[in-house]
Amino acid sequence: MTKRLAGPRANHDLVLQAPINRWDEAVPLGNGLTGALLWGAGRQLRLSLDRGDLWDLRPAPGAQDPQANWATMKLLVAEKDLPRLHQLFDAIYSESSHPTKIPGGRLELDLGAGGDAQEFRLDLRRALGRVRLRRGTVEAFCHADQPVGLIRVDGVKASLRIVPPAYGQTVADDADLVVGRDLRTLGYPAPRLGRSGEVSWALQRGAEGFEYAIVVERRRIGDQTLFAFTITTNADADDPVALGRQRVRDALEAGYDNALKQHTRWWKRFWSRSAVALPDPRIEQHYYLVQYFYGAASRRGAPPIPLQGVWTADEGTIPPWKGDYHNDLNTQLTYWSYLAADHLDEGACFLDFLWNLMPAARRFARDFYDTRGACFPGVMGLDGQKLGGWHQYSYSPTNSAWLAHAFHRHWRYTMDRDFLRDRAYPFCAEIGQCLADLLEQGPDGLLRLPLSSSPEMHDNRLEAWLTPNTNFDLSLLRWLFAALIEMSDALAQDSSTWRSLLDRLPQLAVEKTGGGEPNGPLMICPDESLRESHRHHSHLMGIHPLGILDRESGQRQADIIRNSLHQIDWHGMNNWTGYSFSWMACIAARAAQPERAAAMLDLFVKGFIARNGFHLNGDFKELGLSGYHYRPFTLEGNFAAAEAVHEMLLQGWGGILRIFPAVPDDWADVAFDDLRAEGAFRVSARRANRRTTWLRITAETGGRLTLRDPFAGARPRWNKKNIRRQGDLWIATLKPNETLEAELPAVGK
Repeated sequence: MTKRLAGPRANHDLVLQAPINRWDEAVPLGNGLTGALLWGAGRQLRLSLDRGDLWDLRPAPGAQDPQANWATMKLLVAEKDLPRLHQLFDAIYSESSHPTKIPGGRLELDLGAGGDAQEFRLDLRRALGRVRLRRGTVEAFCHADQPVGLIRVDGVKASLRIVPPAYGQTVADDADLVVGRDLRTLGYPAPRLGRSGEVSWALQRGAEGFEYAIVVERRRIGDQTLFAFTITTNADADDPVALGRQRVRDALEAGYDNALKQHTRWWKRFWSRSAVALPDPRIEQHYYLVQYFYGAASRRGAPPIPLQGVWTADEGTIPPWKGDYHNDLNTQLTYWSYLAADHLDEGACFLDFLWNLMPAARRFARDFYDTRGACFPGVMGLDGQKLGGWHQYSYSPTNSAWLAHAFHRHWRYTMDRDFLRDRAYPFCAEIGQCLADLLEQGPDGLLRLPLSSSPEMHDNRLEAWLTPNTNFDLSLLRWLFAALIEMSDALAQDSSTWRSLLDRLPQLAVEKTGGGEPNGPLMICPDESLRESHRHHSHLMGIHPLGILDRESGQRQADIIRNSLHQIDWHGMNNWTGYSFSWMACIAARAAQPERAAAMLDLFVKGFIARNGFHLNGDFKELGLSGYHYRPFTLEGNFAAAEAVHEMLLQGWGGILRIFPAVPDDWADVAFDDLRAEGAFRVSARRANRRTTWLRITAETGGRLTLRDPFAGARPRWNKKNIRRQGDLWIATLKPNETLEAELPAVGK
């Protein structure tokens, strides 16, 4: 029997030498709802606290203007009235500090003699932060099963104080939203601080009656000092301080060791779901760190991951880009890789969130677009309200089709018929209804959107309104209506409406390279090709993630994909940011270009992650990889990098399973256990000396398995007789939970 991979090991731990002087280089801890960043220097350690539902949800001035709608936008675009467009649609984002995610506060731990910090460590297996001191240790974790965190200080004396965020008076401020405006622009009062015995707290009043409290209790046990902390809100209880005091008291009564055992058991189950073994130690470590981010920052019952997850900026400002939900790329990339890693509950957090916001999405479709169905703002707050921003993208209706893609993928990876019937199809159908109402028939009988854009192409200038349909919009429309046909058929429902819509959409715009059908690069829109380096690979959506173009569907599609990537190379990476590299690694893997995929992953890890693994958007090390040298922290680039690893190891599109489809030549020895693929297959495989030697496939729901031959023509030993060969495919019909296993005989046997 092939030995199972161990998952993260000690060599995957994050080890950082002291000092850590920045919050965005800190050791990240979390339990889905509460987050903490462990950092500091000398005898002072900091724990920057956050909670996923700490938001200022006051609408921006002007957000309710009745003229701010799709009809007005169409009129102003036709009139080329850019100042008025900015005033109505962009300014509510750029000229107001709210709505915004807000930070919780900070715990400052003062250590006595011998308490100088030497080394910080994140124990991935136990989700435990540890600081080695000159004469002792500090440990901290956010309890996986309880809404509390615990700190244990051993070997030195310790005191702790709560440092609330720098709210207070209103001040004039014009800071860039990427850097973050001063928190004082929110106009909150100073917090109310309190203490009773060993318990201390800070009660902060926010906007419109919202309150939250940080509560900490200290207890001395022998040579150790224990602290329990929590963040509570008046959504939890009328008196958040009283609730917090109860929680920290209960945590200390239960004991640190007992709490750590419970916490570790949760993480052991989390890590048991899947594992990979890669020959590149940096990429392997980063992969496991990204999976850790899911467990630490995304749980059912808590808000899903926004731009910075549960690690909001701790530098006296609102977070970069308000820490919001950007639906023109960020939320989608963030929830790409949970499926293959089989962290279904962590991913369902995002789907639950969107499903629960459907009433708000229906109102937005009705009030903004004057349509039926549902649509989500391209940039939104925790409650689903529009935040505004560059109007070409923050109000693009096809972003919602990209959100629908997450529901369809969840169904395809689980084959859960109840989810299909109750969630995936209804969600996608309502998005489809809104988009269908927006489409207009042209003189050629084909359907087009009246306004069309391609995210961040030409920034927020008038030129950003491109000739309909852009390939970004068209790829999403074509994918959505085809997916609705597939789901309708699976439910034995009438799909004629969706078929009619799909049949009347144009084909993707492709450059001509000579006679015959166009087979050049994908264009941005029907009359514009890619003319410069661009960070958002929006025109390549059809290749990945949507897969409506693929290398196996004829020479023309293979040529289009190859030529599109050649064009990307021609324009270079000067205008790329971090996520551009990890997304391109996914595209390259899907295009069967493994060397490109590995190179993109290497550049991402080398140039765009901080020493704690956080994705910092720009080439902050100035390695010459990009013209952007800033360092705002967002998470989507990390998750896209993990998905690139999955795409290199396992692909399941088009009804065919592919094992090691995009592994570079120098990855001679590779292995993975229990990665999930489309069709609800759980797959494990081993590759040694550049050849697949063993595989195991379990069909959760049963059905037909079609496997691209991973053995390069060699005949393996199968554990079952009901598998047949057809060309380069192996085909079998499996019962629910039946396992198929194959092993390549050793050379010479």
